[in-house]
Order: sequence, then structure tokens, then C-alpha cells
Amino acid sequence: MTVNPPDIPGVVISRLPVYARALALLRAEGREVVSSQELGQELGVTPAQIRKDLSYFGRFGKQGRGYNVGLLLDQLRTILGLDREWRLALVGVGRLGQAILGYGGFSPQGFKVVRAFDSDPARIGTAIDHLIVEDVADLEESLRNDPVDIGIVAVPGDYAQEVIDTLVASGVQSILNYAPIVSRVPAGVHLKQIDPVLELQSMTYHLKRLQDQGGQDALSSGKA
Repeated sequence: MTVNPPDIPGVVISRLPVYARALALLRAEGREVVSSQELGQELGVTPAQIRKDLSYFGRFGKQGRGYNVGLLLDQLRTILGLDREWRLALVGVGRLGQAILGYGGFSPQGFKVVRAFDSDPARIGTAIDHLIVEDVADLEESLRNDPVDIGIVAVPGDYAQEVIDTLVASGVQSILNYAPIVSRVPAGVHLKQIDPVLELQSMTYHLKRLQDQGGQDALSSGKA
């Protein structure tokens, strides 16, 4: 049985889709049962962390017997809302936006891009995949008449906050932002920032440490 407590640490929520993906792969391989130890080894997470994360939502599995793969996957999908379809609006159909539209991984997971907007007159009115690109100037009115669940922002940084504000004014409560800005949303609106450059910068920190350590090892061995 699962519960739906109001306050769950964000880091726990971010791990649930990772667990669900691993379980989906296990089910595809024909596995019926998995232990927290096996799941932890696969994902680089301690078994205790997995058990603690799941305990926020109820009791899963039995001690010494592990988790039923299919049952736990179905319960996680329900917790994450992946047992229904979610409507998405994309703002910005440049190279990034077109790549998002062409990505085939959304639909199987219940995410459907149903609207696309842009400010370029050369793109407005054209068909991309199955969508007709609409004028971003009509964004608020369009989404108020035909609401969506999630907005995806794929516009240059100079325009991103204005687009985010318009999405919020349209009633959109979840926004995925690809623009490289520090964006602001009011309370009650969930915003997720995706910035590959920031991720790369955090990776270079670890690379620098490894390289510095390699230089120190070389000096200590007399090879430099």
C-alpha cells in the first residue's frame, strides 16, 4: 500500500524515476524479484538509502525476500503520475526545440507535446512533426482556451523569463526551462532548470581534481 505524504525531500523525488527506470529494465529482462542490495549495486546507491526513500510512500517488499519488480514498478509509476497522459506546450522551435519535438522518448512515458510556439514569422504556421507552430504572442490566450500541464521553455535567455511569466499567467504550474538564466516563479509553480553548461562545469571540478592528483602522483614517483 502506498501513501502520499505532503513533504518529501526533493532529492528523494529525483531518485524515484531512476529506480523506476532500473525496474523497467529488470522487468524487460524477465526478473520477478530484486533486493535492495542488487538495486543499489546497479544504481550506485546504498540499500539503506533505497529502503529509506521508499519508506516515505509506504511499505514495499518483505525483509529477506526483496521487491516484486513488476509490483514496485507499477506503484512507483502511480506515485510519479506516469499512469496517465500529460499535455505539454513547447515554446521555441529552433534547433533545440525541434530536437525536443523529434525525441521519441516522451510519448511512451505518457508525455505528449500538443502545442508549439515561436516568435519567428518564418516558423509560425509551419508544420513540425504533427504540430502547427503558433505565434508566441498568442501564448497566454491559446493556453487559457486549451490548457496544458507542463510548459517547456527552449528560447534564448533574454526572452526566457518573459515566456515563463506568460506560462504562469496562462495557468501552467510546472515548467521545464532549458534557457541559461536564473529564473523566477511564484509559490505553487514547480520549475526545473536544465543547463548542460552548468553540468559540464561541475564535471570539470572532478576532472581537475583527478588531473591534479595525477600530477602529484607523478611528482612523488619522480616521473615529472
